[in-house]
Amino acid sequence: MTSSTRQVIIFVLGMIAGIFLISQLAFREDKRKPEDEKTEAAAAKAITPPKVPKQMTLFGEKVPLERQEIREAFDRELIYNYYNEGHILYILKLADRYFPQIEATLKAHGVPDDFKYLCVAESNLQNLVSRVGASGFWQFMKETAPGYNLEVNENTDERYHVEKSTEAACKYLKAAYAKFGNWTAAAASYNCGMGGYNGAATFQRTMNYYDLLLPEETNKYIFRILAFKQILGNANSLGFQLSKDDLYGQFPTKTVTVNGSISNLVQWAADRGTNYKMVKKLNPWIRGRTLVAKPGKTYEIKLPG
Repeated sequence: MTSSTRQVIIFVLGMIAGIFLISQLAFREDKRKPEDEKTEAAAAKAITPPKVPKQMTLFGEKVPLERQEIREAFDRELIYNYYNEGHILYILKLADRYFPQIEATLKAHGVPDDFKYLCVAESNLQNLVSRVGASGFWQFMKETAPGYNLEVNENTDERYHVEKSTEAACKYLKAAYAKFGNWTAAAASYNCGMGGYNGAATFQRTMNYYDLLLPEETNKYIFRILAFKQILGNANSLGFQLSKDDLYGQFPTKTVTVNGSISNLVQWAADRGTNYKMVKKLNPWIRGRTLVAKPGKTYEIKLPG
């Protein structure tokens, strides 16, 4: 056999071996069964709903969770909020700062502690402005705020004052409780108004919220409050685990009483060892660049402490 013939044979054999190896790699059978692949994919994407408790109270009143339509309405709001993780985490951080103030005011006015969750449902503990102009933690309208002792003008808007707006909410809720005879109805009327709730209750011959067909927003309202109570009140066991360092906490402050106008807030802040930014941050109810005091009225302004 000549040398050139031997080289050709070796080349051909090498080509055959290479083609065989490639075919084995390209077309080898995957030993995993299709059902195994489906199981693995399902496990990776598994989503489980939060459990609806068998029993709950809201505002100290029993929630009839034994009724299917009530349980499903609660389940809907629970799922929606539970899986909005970033939303819940941020509320938990803010709650550490604001819940102590809200809880103390509710207690002082004899209003059930659970109403702090109504505040969450209204504003997520932020000074929001709704599309119709309701503002602050408790979402009071500009026109109705003065009736609850909240001053509103171009320089001052006490809807943004946590303690004072909470006091105003207490005044409303106690009046609604006196009218309807239970706190759940009072809470629902916070959404649709006393007139709206009373009209529906009169037509349907019951004051019981859970027996009433109300506007869709009000139909969901109590269950949204209930969902916040369940999630925020059981955050750790539901997987929302925050350390103390994760929470925002309260700013150390001191209070200065003012009984006259402040024409230059920038200079006023500087004279007291702080700045305009911190005065506005700690006192969001001061809306303008000045503070115009009404005759005989005093204001308490928080400063960094």
